Amino acid sequence: MSVVPFDRALQQKYDRPGPRYTSYPTAPQFHHGFDAVQYAAAALESNAVPLPRPLSLYVHVPFCESLCYYCACNKIVTRHRGKADVYLDYIERELALQAALFDGDRTVQQLHLGGGTPTYLSARQLWRLMQSIAHHFRLAAGKEREFSIEIDPRAVDEDTMEVLAELGFNRISLGVQDFDPRVQAAVNRLQSEEETRRVIEQARTNGVHSISLDLIYGLPLQTVKSFDATLDRVLDIRPDRLSIYSYAHLPERVRAQRLIRTEDLPPAGEKLSILGHSINRLNAAGYRTIGMDHFALPDNELSRAMDAGTLQRNFQGYSTHADCDLIGIGVTAIGKVADSYSQNVKHLNRYYAELDAGRLPLERGVLLDFDDRLRRAVIEAVMCRWEVDYASFEDDYNIAFQDYFAPELVSLDEMESDGLVTREPGRLRIQPRGRLLLRNVAMVFDRYLRTATPIVQYSRTV
Repeated sequence: MSVVPFDRALQQKYDRPGPRYTSYPTAPQFHHGFDAVQYAAAALESNAVPLPRPLSLYVHVPFCESLCYYCACNKIVTRHRGKADVYLDYIERELALQAALFDGDRTVQQLHLGGGTPTYLSARQLWRLMQSIAHHFRLAAGKEREFSIEIDPRAVDEDTMEVLAELGFNRISLGVQDFDPRVQAAVNRLQSEEETRRVIEQARTNGVHSISLDLIYGLPLQTVKSFDATLDRVLDIRPDRLSIYSYAHLPERVRAQRLIRTEDLPPAGEKLSILGHSINRLNAAGYRTIGMDHFALPDNELSRAMDAGTLQRNFQGYSTHADCDLIGIGVTAIGKVADSYSQNVKHLNRYYAELDAGRLPLERGVLLDFDDRLRRAVIEAVMCRWEVDYASFEDDYNIAFQDYFAPELVSLDEMESDGLVTREPGRLRIQPRGRLLLRNVAMVFDRYLRTATPIVQYSRTV
């Protein structure tokens, strides 16, 4: 079992701003010079691989009925449901443009609907979306498919889970954040425990294989005692996996967060105590620590992927397949195809305008050079496998690892002294006490941080 000790002093020492490494290079390195021609070339390259990789499809549904004050996601708050029909018109256009770039025999093994609130879509709209996806792409069947959707229990009716099961969704992620009504009121997300339990029971009745709950620590009015009561309820529900994210309060960047009273936020020490207590409780309850933020039961596919070495990290967090090209569909969606990252435009009107002109709605992206590819692989090894085997990189990239990364390895002196890592002959290992600080270890290998300007703002690592 992956039991990760919580060392308060180390957490305080290494708590600093840094990327979450859902990609490398990270989003600040995406630029507007990346265009549809380069994207098409990347798709062609991905098709030409002797054994073409399966596909992963991410569809962004930006609509929400109400504003959650903590949320930094791209969203459009509206109660005008007709806007979703217009949006789906354009999603279908983008699907057609994207499908034309990829060989038709490549199977979509993973599908994820994120938001926003994907269950903002009605049953009719969900059917329409899935029929359009199936029309343009070949979808995996049966046990091969991993189709997941983010769910707001407040935006689910009696038939939603049955409809999702009929459409092939076998994994769901529910936003909970906190069950404390005072905390919920402070962030404008009133959601009863009964609503959440009802959706989970319906999901299990309809054969959903994996249920994940999302929690956030560091929200206003939270204390160790109050969050412990939330954990009591969560552990009674016993989801297959959990994500516990740190709230990043950046009101200068996220307008909605200006509605949160800064004086209501827990002090840094209390926030750290909430994290430590949560980790100890989850480990004691049988959950394995998966990388950072994520916890899973031993028989969950995330645990199995970690053991098999196929765990990967992408824009949805940790995932189970390391061999998929990711196609992003919808406003602001991010994709990873061959050795490139790309992101769609951020504003709905421009998204529509680009598709009206028959163009992919790309706004920015990046092509990876040799150094990017190498460092991405090292950072993924840190984040997903907790060790870096020098020989494998020397074989794959034709380098002498200890020469290429000599400055980085020297800079690990302090982390080794603190017991976060060990440098062994031919191998770097992240020790159990370093597994909550994976971002800090990965930052050592990030060459862009050496030249980052103060304009780039990251959340803190703890």
